[in-house]
Amino acid sequence: MAGGFAGFWPEYVRAHSDAGTRALHLVGTLLGWGILVAALVTRHWWWIVLALVVPYALAWIGHFFVEHNRPATFEHPLWSWWADQKMVGMMMAGKMGSEVRKWRVVSGE
Repeated sequence: MAGGFAGFWPEYVRAHSDAGTRALHLVGTLLGWGILVAALVTRHWWWIVLALVVPYALAWIGHFFVEHNRPATFEHPLWSWWADQKMVGMMMAGKMGSEVRKWRVVSGE
């Protein structure tokens, strides 16, 4: 893919154009981080597995049943993880809606 992560990002944003998909990612990612912190604090190490499974499960539900597309995780697992963190941060800052509109316009949607 040309452009590294910068080239991947617009594709990722377009694959998350439905607000329902983004909401599932937000909830999953925040739960994942929360479970990870809880696992470290309580030393329940098996919870780390939950910290990975919960976010992916919610994200994939969004892709397969809301967005009706294939998660980027399969093609670009690291970029996909990083893009998810960026997207969640932008959502929490109230900037993701404008980012989606921006990349829809650029792609002609």
